[in-house]
Amino acid sequence: MTQSKNFGTDFRKNVLFYILTGFFIVLLSQLFRMQIIEHQTFDEKSANNSIKGIVQTPLRGAFYDRNCKVLVSNKPSYTVIITPYNYDHKLNNLLETVLGVEPGYIEDVLQENMIYSKYIPIRVQRDVSFPVISWIEENKEQLPGVNYMVEMERSYSDSIVASQMFGYTKEISPKQLKEGKDYYEMGDFVGNNGIEKTYEKFLRGTKGVKYVLVDSHRKENGRFNNGQNDRESIKGNDLVLSIDEDAQKAAERGFKGFKGALVAIEPQTGEILAFVSSPQYDLNNFTTVTPREVWKNLNTDPDKPLLNRTTMSAYPPGSTFKVLGAIAGLESGVITPQSIINCPGGFYFGRFFKCHGGAHGALNVEHAIEKSCNTFFYQLILRVGLDRWADYARRFGFGKKTGVDISEESRGILPSTEYYNKRYGPKGWTLGFVVSLGIGQGELSVTPMQLAQYVAMIANNGRTKRPHIVKGILDENKKIVPFHFDDIDAHVSQKTMDIVKHGMFLVVNGAGTAGNAKIPGINVAGKTGTAQNPHGKDHAWFMGFAPFENPKIAVAVLVENAGFGATWAAPIAKSVMTAYLNKTHKPVEQKEKNNEGKIVAASIKN
Repeated sequence: MTQSKNFGTDFRKNVLFYILTGFFIVLLSQLFRMQIIEHQTFDEKSANNSIKGIVQTPLRGAFYDRNCKVLVSNKPSYTVIITPYNYDHKLNNLLETVLGVEPGYIEDVLQENMIYSKYIPIRVQRDVSFPVISWIEENKEQLPGVNYMVEMERSYSDSIVASQMFGYTKEISPKQLKEGKDYYEMGDFVGNNGIEKTYEKFLRGTKGVKYVLVDSHRKENGRFNNGQNDRESIKGNDLVLSIDEDAQKAAERGFKGFKGALVAIEPQTGEILAFVSSPQYDLNNFTTVTPREVWKNLNTDPDKPLLNRTTMSAYPPGSTFKVLGAIAGLESGVITPQSIINCPGGFYFGRFFKCHGGAHGALNVEHAIEKSCNTFFYQLILRVGLDRWADYARRFGFGKKTGVDISEESRGILPSTEYYNKRYGPKGWTLGFVVSLGIGQGELSVTPMQLAQYVAMIANNGRTKRPHIVKGILDENKKIVPFHFDDIDAHVSQKTMDIVKHGMFLVVNGAGTAGNAKIPGINVAGKTGTAQNPHGKDHAWFMGFAPFENPKIAVAVLVENAGFGATWAAPIAKSVMTAYLNKTHKPVEQKEKNNEGKIVAASIKN
């Protein structure tokens, strides 16, 4: 009896020991899982059941023109959000009906964002109407996980479009989010293209946070610690652009119905006064999530409105490049201002290279520019030599990016011995390739931005600053804090620049091709160009500057598939120069000219 009793007692003890040991093992393993393995998840749950941080998105910086007129600002917009942890998927059909979206839309959005924490609100629809927001507010007790937030979207001036220059903001992609995880969150908008992209870090501002108390059902129960731990958001920097609204409007009007590009620059500073790529597109379609149909239409449009022709498209410069040949010839000593080349109507070099306009006879370099004589410049480039010619072209910014503060930019093509050897082999090309380069044809290609920098440098005697659209930021006292931009110097003599500039003066005011660019009371210098296009009608170029005596604006214009530069491009340049100079310049009255068209005496009109 005693042994049986002891056995029963020992058995019960062992059973109880193993039960308690197993219980403690399970308890410890759960504690280990919760506190070590999954501590982050449970920390989130714990914090979310007490304190909730609501990110305060800052206002994005605005854009002002050079006269402090608002071009781009912000306006409030409502966004519907869903927090997956609290959301009941049975609400999908009801919400989709209220929001006016297709069945399955909400589930698709939630599935796309499954990689993120289920405690982070997901933006379901932006720019929602106020009646929808009112409905959500009235029914929020029956809509767990559904809420809304007030965000800001871009608002644009009605006076100008400037789509390729401004760029737009779009919702951050997973790749961008990974690269910018120190600042950005899912659903944030970031700059895309143009100024919005280049100056993103200045424009985005600093995020703030507001802490609120919440219960286990995620219901807000007031501010945490009376808001003492909150951080206010800081608005992004306002940018002051160098753009002149009137010049920009004139440029956009000039390009209605045409494809092409225009850049106007203040020669001394490199400040861009007007910047147009045509056709443009409506930036209002990008203030929120762009409708798929709109995006599809823009991408399939044969006129390619999304392409920034100003910086990304490259074309043969045509006769505008004859001025570069003249500079190279004069600076290298191959010709002097008195050197004469005879034009019998063309030039024979392996084959006959025709000169437009018939036989020009004996010409010096100024009159060769004035009459745009092909024969003169065919021969001149052979005398100068390909690589010396290419060296002077590089000095004026060709064959490389200008560095303008629009990140999408092409280098164009600047042929040289190295280029031809690499492309065709040392024996695969001849000097016949070089002849066409003398008149801006052949494999040479430049962007309108490069040509604008080139004419600005000519206007300012071989010097300027890196072209730029943004002058600086506005500080809290509404004073401009300017950005620094590097000097550019082609290291060309004043004598050479005076000669080629006077040749350009004769193009407009003498027997040249650009009489359409004349402005009453203002002396304009310029050069037309017609770039051959194997795929259709030729492209029309014009570059010019004014006033001739003290240039304040330099313009490059390219009109695609239009024909002669004098007919189509020069009038657009004239309208832009007029719009800008009429506000800032007193017209010059010419008193006397010598027989070469040089100004002998002039006075300012009262």
